[in-house]
Amino acid sequence: QVQLVESGGGLVQAGGSLRLSCAASGRTINIATMAWFRQAPGKEREFVAAIRWTGARTYYTDSVKGRFTISGDNAKNTVYLQMNSLKPEDTAVYYCAADRTIAIVTDRHEYDYWGQGTQVTVSS
Repeated sequence: QVQLVESGGGLVQAGGSLRLSCAASGRTINIATMAWFRQAPGKEREFVAAIRWTGARTYYTDSVKGRFTISGDNAKNTVYLQMNSLKPEDTAVYYCAADRTIAIVTDRHEYDYWGQGTQVTVSS
């Protein structure tokens, strides 16, 4: 099994920044993709960003492009999400996800491993 632990959430004013971290432990061998999803109250969990360790290729949903940056350390199985210029609509619980084989990085059903989530609240 793989355990994912997120940290770094909190309350910030609009225009501010936060940095989320996610550390994977356990049977992390061959983890190929790590990602961030978010879920706002009453809404479905949605893709935010992902990174494939091979080639360090990154992916973003359109609403965060230019504001959020995903990065990570493959050797440490740790992924980060730097969030700048935060908006109230970014308010959600942010979840870290990981898997060994991902065909469509934006599809939450493809990920087997999930963290417990960290709350991000952006006030206007």
